[in-house]
Amino acid sequence: MRDLSSELLAWYDVHAREMPWRVPPAERKAGVLPDPYAVWMSEVMLQQTTVAAVRDYHRKFLSFWPTVRDLAAAEDADVMAAWAGLGYYARARNLLKCARAVMADHGGVFPDNVEDLLTLPGVGPYTAAAVAAIAFDRSETVVDGNVERVMARLYDIHAPLPASKAELTVKAKELTPQNRPGDYAQAVMDLGATICTPRSPACGICPWRDPCAARVAGTAAELPKKTPKKKTPTRYGFVYVARRIDGAWLLETRPENGLLGGMLGWPGSDWGDDPKPDPPFEAEWAVLAEEARHTFTHFHLRLRIMTVRADADTQPMRGQFFLPDAFSPAALPTAMRKVFDLAHVTLRDD
Repeated sequence: MRDLSSELLAWYDVHAREMPWRVPPAERKAGVLPDPYAVWMSEVMLQQTTVAAVRDYHRKFLSFWPTVRDLAAAEDADVMAAWAGLGYYARARNLLKCARAVMADHGGVFPDNVEDLLTLPGVGPYTAAAVAAIAFDRSETVVDGNVERVMARLYDIHAPLPASKAELTVKAKELTPQNRPGDYAQAVMDLGATICTPRSPACGICPWRDPCAARVAGTAAELPKKTPKKKTPTRYGFVYVARRIDGAWLLETRPENGLLGGMLGWPGSDWGDDPKPDPPFEAEWAVLAEEARHTFTHFHLRLRIMTVRADADTQPMRGQFFLPDAFSPAALPTAMRKVFDLAHVTLRDD
């Protein structure tokens, strides 16, 4: 019987991708241990986000907060601002909660097993398995979208996702070795990301080319199959951009719960099918011809942008004015940055 995991590890030893949080296989064999803090942070950042987008954010966070103790002591607003642009902002809130739980409940040391990792805020089954395997070399089965695709093709499984996830996980578990499970977890994810890609898989150079049932059947390109998604709905809203004559911008911190929770943004209305105007103060608001458009996971958003030059004594009903030296557009989440990019032209200093 072929030892598929050993074959994949041999491929990984030569072709492993370089990652800021990864210990290369040669160094790992020599006894260099991964930093659990760096591994955990990478896994949180990589949820629904590409490696290319995460690399610079990971480096930035570790430069600002080199240890879990540093992150736990950080100001919430600083962390949220540093996260701006990475999306899925609940992850940033959970990042802080988890760091503080590690300090409060585990003496600043990350747990080394799935059971204890699962008790941490924001850590689900996938992240717990990934941290246990990669950081602590526990023989845990790590299944992300890359692994699902590899397993579906390796075994020519045509049942569509997400219903087939359990079957694909069983197949992945059968291949997870006791020897070097952390490197193996990274190897199978690298295989999916670089060789067994969603489109035009490079079967000719795949280390699992011969045993791949989908390659033999000629079905690799159509796997994994997925249940058709429902049409993405569109929500609408009003957003209000006010600039005082001294250059200050009116901003508010969004509620902790909900989308963009805890992030700095422009005052606005609810988002829905038929939103009602909800200005932060009475004024002659001008409407921009162009809307700000952004897509979240489950819906498209279209924001009608209202602008005004505010008087020096303007007292808003919500939010506060930030002078230019206390406000950076880069600290805004992407949806709110799109609003700024459109509105600031009409409100810039003459």
